[in-house]
Order: sequence, then structure tokens, then C-alpha cells
Amino acid sequence: MSVETRNAEAEAETVRRILTESGDTWAIVGLSDNQERAAYRVATVLQRFGKRIVPVHPKARTVHGEQGYASLADIPFPVDVVDVFVNSDLAGGIADEAVAVGAKAVWFQLGVIDPEAYARTREAGLEMVMDHCPAIEIPKLG
Repeated sequence: MSVETRNAEAEAETVRRILTESGDTWAIVGLSDNQERAAYRVATVLQRFGKRIVPVHPKARTVHGEQGYASLADIPFPVDVVDVFVNSDLAGGIADEAVAVGAKAVWFQLGVIDPEAYARTREAGLEMVMDHCPAIEIPKLG
């Protein structure tokens, strides 16, 4: 088995664990009430599959019936997964905040890539995936 195959299998297993074992409260950083944005559509899918979504956006609006918060630190209850919809330059700081608030996993959306943040987050003991979309991965679970 090639290194690439083993890496792909390990990544697929991490995706599966985050979606099925990391918990059901997902803080979605970058989620607003703009229905044209990918974060809005992904949040719809996550709710359909039983996840509680928590909008995290500077404007802190209610989205999909859930109260929004300006930052991860403002959320007054534990979150399990932090789903990141910000550009790669800002994503590392969000991953660090996820570690600080005690999240179990960090999910960087399609196109969000920061290898250093990935290494720090994994070193802190959190599950992490980069450049994936849960709305694409959940239906694959069957």
C-alpha cells in the first residue's frame, strides 16, 4: 500500500470520526444569514443530519433558528466541532481559539488550508481535517 493510499485512508477515518463521534454541536465560523454563502447551505445540511449549529460571525445574528455569537469565546456552552469558513490567512487563529475553548475537532472547509495550524491543532490533541466539506462527506457515511 502506498503512502498516499495510507494517508487518504487515515484522512477518511478522521472525517468519519469527526462526523460520527466528536459530538453534535458545531460552531460554524463565518456563518451569516446570507443564503447565497456556502456556510449557510452547509449549516442546513448539518442540521438535517442532526447537528446543532452555532453561528459565529462578527455580526452575531440568529441563523437557522440558532443564536449567533461574535467569537468562539463568546459561546456560553461547550462546542464539539469548529467548522471554519474564513480564508486560510485567518484560519490558524480560529484553530487556536478552538483549542482554547476546548473543542474536540476543527474542520477547515474546502480551500481553507494552513499546514502549520493543522500541526498545532493535532499536537494539542484535537481531530482535524482541511480542505473538506461536511455537506459532501456526511452523505457518504450511508
